[in-house]
Amino acid sequence: MPSPRIAPLEPPVTPEVEAELARWMPPNSPIPPLALFRTLVRDLPLAQAMLPLGRFLLSSRLSLSRRLRELVIDRATARCGCEYEWGVHVAYFAERVGLTPEQITSLTYGGPDDACWIEPHERALIAAVDALHDRAVLDDTQFAAMHQWYDDAAILDLVLLAGWYHAISFVARTAGVALEPDAPRFDDYLTTPVRPPGPLD
Repeated sequence: MPSPRIAPLEPPVTPEVEAELARWMPPNSPIPPLALFRTLVRDLPLAQAMLPLGRFLLSSRLSLSRRLRELVIDRATARCGCEYEWGVHVAYFAERVGLTPEQITSLTYGGPDDACWIEPHERALIAAVDALHDRAVLDDTQFAAMHQWYDDAAILDLVLLAGWYHAISFVARTAGVALEPDAPRFDDYLTTPVRPPGPLD
């Protein structure tokens, strides 16, 4: 595995950095701070500024449900080719929000028209993430399709959530953050690829 371009901080760290890393992790976490977090704190003011929005996007205050949130995150990070962040979310959230292996494969290699997507509001959401990735905008038809199922607040949350995880993907890939040891890999879900060869570009 290649060395990171921007290496995550390793202990010992300053008390200020230790306190910031503790804020990024769940209370009483049994695992050490993630490599991405230890990379971000190399720019401590940036990490401190990012945390409030990151917490909001992963909280119950977001108007999208936890399942819909993870659909957006998994699709956005897969489209960005960010195996690191995709793997962290699949590891910790996919089972909790009821994503099947077939749905994870589809989010990684397929599309919203795959047979595993029964609910039309989920198909619309995945298609919207794709549109934002490809063109940075929902056109009038796509916006209308989303408005059948989501109110204005949910659409705004979708756009910010997808954009946030593009930014996270940019950081993780540019810094060369090493994959977390217990997180899945893209190839773990290469069972019945819908369109080869690998995550969407």
